[in-house]
Amino acid sequence: MSYVGIVLISHSRDIVKGLEALLRQIQQDVPLAIAGGTEADDIGTDMFDIKKAIESVYSDKGVAILFDLGSALLNAEMAIEMLEGEQNIKIADAPLVEGAYAAIIESGIGSSIDDVIAAAEGAKHLEKIQR
Repeated sequence: MSYVGIVLISHSRDIVKGLEALLRQIQQDVPLAIAGGTEADDIGTDMFDIKKAIESVYSDKGVAILFDLGSALLNAEMAIEMLEGEQNIKIADAPLVEGAYAAIIESGIGSSIDDVIAAAEGAKHLEKIQR
């Protein structure tokens, strides 16, 4: 079975490393890559690291990208522009942790990229506390 690959982007490498460890406890088969922090181990994102992460998990099923803060989106968009050819890559407007959790479960059952993105974006509406 092939899966939609998932790329997690954060300004902190530690955040995406921890999230990667959590997601690997849930699903080991889905291609998952992270891009976080800068080469100097500072806070930030790097479009070249993001590009490499996308390439490492890309398949015909596509890649879903989740990110933490605004400039990560800009670098993700630039990384996608640097890729050659027609690409099946979508960026989710979703919370990073909850969205990634939903995305990896959806990808793990063989869903399409549109369904993976929808699952990630649906996490925006999860109620953690019922009042």
